[in-house]
Amino acid sequence: MQKDIQNSLEASRQMVEQCLADQALQAALVKAVDCCVNALKSGGKLMFAGNGGSAAEAQHFSAEMVGRFLIERKPLASVALSTDTSALTAIGNDYGYDQVFSRQVEALGRSGDVLIVLSTSGRSKNILAAMRAAAALGVATIAFTGREPREIGALADVVLNVPSSHTPQIQEGHLILGHLLCGLVETQFTS
Repeated sequence: MQKDIQNSLEASRQMVEQCLADQALQAALVKAVDCCVNALKSGGKLMFAGNGGSAAEAQHFSAEMVGRFLIERKPLASVALSTDTSALTAIGNDYGYDQVFSRQVEALGRSGDVLIVLSTSGRSKNILAAMRAAAALGVATIAFTGREPREIGALADVVLNVPSSHTPQIQEGHLILGHLLCGLVETQFTS
């Protein structure tokens, strides 16, 4: 068991070190921050979506925007598309699970908004459908993925791909990058 703990911690350390060395990832994060700040300053909103653990992170990051992350400031317009169980179950029942996010994007999204998706696999069908719906509306897209962004990366305006192929480290990277996104956006709205 001790060896398993050390191996997992070592994998996490290596992922963080690779993020520190990855200038393209850091540049993409700056683009993501600018995209969110521009949308919010223009009266737009952020929409977050993910499945499973990524749904929890989507909800977490959205809550940081509406509440606060570290600094007292006005609330920022943000919604997690995984939190309305009535909408999720109605859409899933009537249209299929692949449409649970795209229907919400079609209903809530406006040109100038931003859809931020999280996917460790880079190929979740309901995320892909949401991104296509966003593109049709003029909604910018930011994708948190793993080392291989796959189909989701191809559709995104900005890709934040964590340098790992292992789900736990990808999710840990998403948490780190998400906290950076929240903190860097927040600093643009402090008085």
